[in-house]
Amino acid sequence: MATDYDEVRSDVKESQERSLEDLQSANAPDARSVVTELDESDALDEGLTPGGEIVSEELIVQVIPQGADEFTCYSCFLVRHRSQRAREADGHSYCIECES
Repeated sequence: MATDYDEVRSDVKESQERSLEDLQSANAPDARSVVTELDESDALDEGLTPGGEIVSEELIVQVIPQGADEFTCYSCFLVRHRSQRAREADGHSYCIECES
């Protein structure tokens, strides 16, 4: 007698039907309660950083303008000291790291 190996076994089929019935009869949360819960968690997330620390102060950064002995590399756009200039072409300077 030939056996169809692709057919679902009877014990597996009963188990799947039983688990579906269990899921359908389980107490599922109401959609409104889920939305309310998500809104509450979003309200708590405000002011948190990805690491979970609460940041309640304003960060102050002092920007220092480019000095007379510095240049901006045209390739990597980093401000470098003039001693790191590898070449200058068409009015654009390139640093040693970008030229190597």
